[in-house]
Amino acid sequence: MTRLLLTFCFCLGTVASAQDADCADAATQLDLNRCAAAAWEAADARLNDAYRVAIALVKDWDSRLADDERGAADRLREAQRAWITFRDKGCEAEGYAMKGGSAEPMVVLGCMRAVTLDRARQLEDMVAAYGN
Repeated sequence: MTRLLLTFCFCLGTVASAQDADCADAATQLDLNRCAAAAWEAADARLNDAYRVAIALVKDWDSRLADDERGAADRLREAQRAWITFRDKGCEAEGYAMKGGSAEPMVVLGCMRAVTLDRARQLEDMVAAYGN
């Protein structure tokens, strides 16, 4: 379902890109959906950057441990995969408040943006903790 909504939102971009809509003055639901998609894409990019840094850090950390003490990179990878499922299912459930309506993509993507930014901050905090 989430993939369907994302596909819908990205297809909207073929008509006009999110940059064409001034998100501060978005007046139509189509514009609001485009802006929500653009905001989620930005959050997802931040998350991907944070994850790349975090996984590289824990791989390096693991490499300095004895074989029987390693596992941070595997646990982080597993946690991230589980978190993606958690995010997608939770936001899909939130979207049911507008199920079938034109605002459903905005609600789902708004949720995904917020939850994704929270996760990016968690990973950034983890990197900072490893650095201390």
